[in-house]
Amino acid sequence: MGTKNRAADPISDPKKRRRVGLSKVDAGVEANECIKIHLVSSKDEVDSPDSFLLEPVDLNHFFEEEGKIYGYEGLKITIWVSSISFHAYANITFKSTSDKKDDFLQTFSSECHYVKSLVSNGEVLHQNVLIRQNGDSNSHAQAETSDVEVSHTPLRYITTVHFSEIIVAALRLRVNDSMMSIGSQTRSLVLFVPGSSPIDITDPRWEIYLLVQKATDQQEDRRLLGFAAVYRFYRYPESSRLRLSQILVLPPYQRKGYGHLLIEALNNVAISENVYELTIEEPLDSLQHLRTCIDIERLLAFDPIQQPLNTVVSRLREENLSKKSHSCHFGPPLDAIEEVRRCFKINKKQFLQCWEILIYLGLNPIEKYMKNYRTIIADSVKASVIGKDSGAAGKRLVEVPTEYDQEMSFAMFKSQKGEPIPIEMEDNSTNVEEQLRQLVDERIKEIESIAKKVSPQSS
Repeated sequence: MGTKNRAADPISDPKKRRRVGLSKVDAGVEANECIKIHLVSSKDEVDSPDSFLLEPVDLNHFFEEEGKIYGYEGLKITIWVSSISFHAYANITFKSTSDKKDDFLQTFSSECHYVKSLVSNGEVLHQNVLIRQNGDSNSHAQAETSDVEVSHTPLRYITTVHFSEIIVAALRLRVNDSMMSIGSQTRSLVLFVPGSSPIDITDPRWEIYLLVQKATDQQEDRRLLGFAAVYRFYRYPESSRLRLSQILVLPPYQRKGYGHLLIEALNNVAISENVYELTIEEPLDSLQHLRTCIDIERLLAFDPIQQPLNTVVSRLREENLSKKSHSCHFGPPLDAIEEVRRCFKINKKQFLQCWEILIYLGLNPIEKYMKNYRTIIADSVKASVIGKDSGAAGKRLVEVPTEYDQEMSFAMFKSQKGEPIPIEMEDNSTNVEEQLRQLVDERIKEIESIAKKVSPQSS
């Protein structure tokens, strides 16, 4: 902002001096402070102090870098999202209020069958049997083959998985008017998925999976519990990869086993359609934990990996890794990696993490062999963070100081005959070792947490 030149004769009257002063700067208000979001399932819950408040929900990233809203004093925005039809109503106050509240309230009666219309218009193509066992709401659901329906619909087709009073409906939507309607009405759900943005509903490779609950009374209404968005990539020559990009169980229904149910449904789709693999795009720690628990449960009974797994466990029981001057290979053989991918659609990176947990479960009692086990976990963490250890043969990727873009500057080293590549460590090697030790501690803590939930002894 520029400044005006002062006149030759400055004004001495203090009142006049105040009149030409700058106006107060608008500091703005953070979106997280002025916006409250409630999830409601009936008219009575709208405006009710007992309606379900979603928090914390990070809304700042929707408002550019600072996450602030400017131009309003005393701004308060209250949003009610219907769990019946996905409509939303916002009450905005500063000097005036919205006048569309009656329209929003009307959707609870006019569109109470919205979810039902998505999952009921289909022709059954094939069936299996799936029964979910009842148990603690925080425990992972155990499943055996139950009722699975794949239905043809005007959209494309629906996959529904029945678990007593729960239906998992997987909708694969074409780019048509129905898809546009569903996409526009469910965009508000993205607010509940950290770091997510609305999907491109014009891209036919997107597939939407809905987790729906049947009504418990005489009515036939269904309620949305959660959803997942999956993208189908082409894989040469005649296959495809499924990538889970968004998944959400609505907050009132979390920690009840529904997320486990939805992941299992996706696994079943991947296997039944024989895709190349099913991956997850940058999963949060909680999702990765759940995903790994489900995969471990499947792998524990998978015969093709038992022999190589037992061989690794036996070596760790008998050898003393502290006396070895070089790292040893304790990973799964390539044919086991491929067989797991072929049968369960688990990619290599995920299977290697599961392999470490399977080794942990095999080293019983783990306390007796923890020193050896910690060594292989340390080697794994170092390889994932730094790359191959400094004494390893082959290629090395090393960052180098530069005045240009740091993220784009590196040097590649490759030995001629596979001999070790000596590379000097920086002066802060002590600090690096401490950081690696912390990462190893975190990884072992994570492994222990999963092992407690999937261990045959704990069931």
